[in-house]
Amino acid sequence: MSLTQIEFQAEGTGDAPAQAIQGRSPWMLAWRRLRQDKVAIASGALILVLALLAILAPVISSLVGHSPDTPYTNTGLNSQGLPVGPSGTFLFGTDGLGRDLFVRVLYGAQISLLVGFVSTLIGTAAGVVMGMTAGYFGGVIDTVLARFIDSVLAFPYVVLALALAVVFGPSLSVTIGVISFFSWAAIARVVRGQTLSIKEKEYVEAARSIGSGPWRIMFIDILPNLIAPVLVLATLAVPTAIVFEATLSYLGVGIQPPTSSWGNLLSQAQTFYQTSWWYLVFPAGFLLLTTLAFNLLGDGVRDAMDPRTERLFASQRKGRRSAAKRARPTPPATEVS
Repeated sequence: MSLTQIEFQAEGTGDAPAQAIQGRSPWMLAWRRLRQDKVAIASGALILVLALLAILAPVISSLVGHSPDTPYTNTGLNSQGLPVGPSGTFLFGTDGLGRDLFVRVLYGAQISLLVGFVSTLIGTAAGVVMGMTAGYFGGVIDTVLARFIDSVLAFPYVVLALALAVVFGPSLSVTIGVISFFSWAAIARVVRGQTLSIKEKEYVEAARSIGSGPWRIMFIDILPNLIAPVLVLATLAVPTAIVFEATLSYLGVGIQPPTSSWGNLLSQAQTFYQTSWWYLVFPAGFLLLTTLAFNLLGDGVRDAMDPRTERLFASQRKGRRSAAKRARPTPPATEVS
């Protein structure tokens, strides 16, 4: 009989069939709690829709017949040379050069989501390795790495981004590199603290006693217990990276035109915000919805990974059952003659 399945015979009935209680893993319990969070599920669905639109941007561009970099001066600009508003031809209107803003916003979603996911992946991997190394080995290694982490967290990242853009030139790779460099430190600090606690557990001592090396213990015994907090941190780091990329592009040191990015679209819209509201509203709206959805999803994942949330849901269910029982009308008593 396994630890996750217990068979028992019902008391008082000799011929009752055996019933089974199926155990649930922590990931199954977390998914069950996450499913009850309607805001997190809606945020996840919105993120999937945005990712699908970004992936299908070339297909949508061919369907509407508008290229993201082609100016349509005859139909995309009015008689004063200003962008035209939303219509059946241009769903989101046009930009200052007469290009289709809807198509450019979708291509901007490609850049924003790509930068957000890739930089978070690189930063998370680096943060986990650095944090586990500092927390497990301790001593001089921990002191040096901990002070380095503090230095990275205290460094003004916008200044470094501007300096790197001047030295290497603004590009997608430089943007991802800068965001990755500043995103790993926060994850490394949390992982270091968790590793300091986990390395004192009995199963880690048992692994040492049978001759397991430090790297095997770190990646086989300690890392699986860090997945939950790291997943939460990574989910919350994606919107930060997206906003960081938009900030760099807005300042002119990130993604450069004609490549579309939500940041450089907002920068170009400064000249037309008084006459062409759509030029500012749609890129800003997509940026807001994306970051808000990731933040809400991250909050939901954090709550789902917290075992105390199960007690919260249980007390809520108990309170609803009690309220329903109190609200149920009591049948009138019948008199017996």
